[in-house]
Amino acid sequence: MKAQYDVSFSHYFDMEPSFNPAAVGKYDKLNINAAYAMDMAGFEHNPQTMYAAADIPFYFMSSYNGAGVQFMNDKIGLFTHKKLALQYAYKHKFFKGLISVAAQVGVISEDFDGTKVDLNESSDPAFSTTQLNGNGIDLVLGMYYVRGQWYAGVSAQHINSPLIKLGGSNELQIDPTYYLTGGYNIKFNNPFVTIKPSCIVRTDGTAYRADITSRLVYSYENKMMYAGLSYSPTNSVTFLIGGTFHGLVLGYSYEVYTSAINPGNGSHELFVGYQMDINMAKKGKNKHKNVRIL
Repeated sequence: MKAQYDVSFSHYFDMEPSFNPAAVGKYDKLNINAAYAMDMAGFEHNPQTMYAAADIPFYFMSSYNGAGVQFMNDKIGLFTHKKLALQYAYKHKFFKGLISVAAQVGVISEDFDGTKVDLNESSDPAFSTTQLNGNGIDLVLGMYYVRGQWYAGVSAQHINSPLIKLGGSNELQIDPTYYLTGGYNIKFNNPFVTIKPSCIVRTDGTAYRADITSRLVYSYENKMMYAGLSYSPTNSVTFLIGGTFHGLVLGYSYEVYTSAINPGNGSHELFVGYQMDINMAKKGKNKHKNVRIL
């Protein structure tokens, strides 16, 4: 049996380091985000994914850099996929923009709960009835370019094709997956309103998925609200809504599948983001002075 391995997040535009390490350090702040996705709600053993990550820019050896860390726990059926990864990006000015080249090294852990296997033939040797686990090294490469109001990126996940051994007679092969993403900010005469179209395409060379998203964003001072719509050809339509709340960015999406699946059995996703003003992109940026005389 074969299926896609990587999770598809509706808030991919705010979670770019999840699929492209070259996006770390994109902002001049400490960037923290987390997401929880529950796909195919109402089905037994439906996919449930938790994701958390942080990244930050820094200036070192006369160059701009970015670093990040991420953790993901993805549970589907009797399988649990876990990943812990470190990311590094080197940035350089290029044609009035900024290009970033990055690498990611992670550890993938796979678990299979064979104690819950329900078989008509309990002695079938093709299925294990015990707990199985294994792990392997996962490598990722990426490039990212930002210029003015637009950006684009390419990345390759699992470039070393990890082969995870599960017990003595089972294995899980993870094929490389390639990503292409881009976006643009459309400004209006009204300085408070912006349209942010974006897209992402991913493929393993056999099948592909594309998501085309457009969000209408209203921002004033430190407040922001948005609503959007995303379309994935032959897959689904997703509704998005979000905004700031006490310094946090909160987002929610509901994905309705365009196949025969009931609209009530769609996918829920919750996104939480936070940015802290700790700018390490240039020397001297973090200096503080206290004018109080004691």
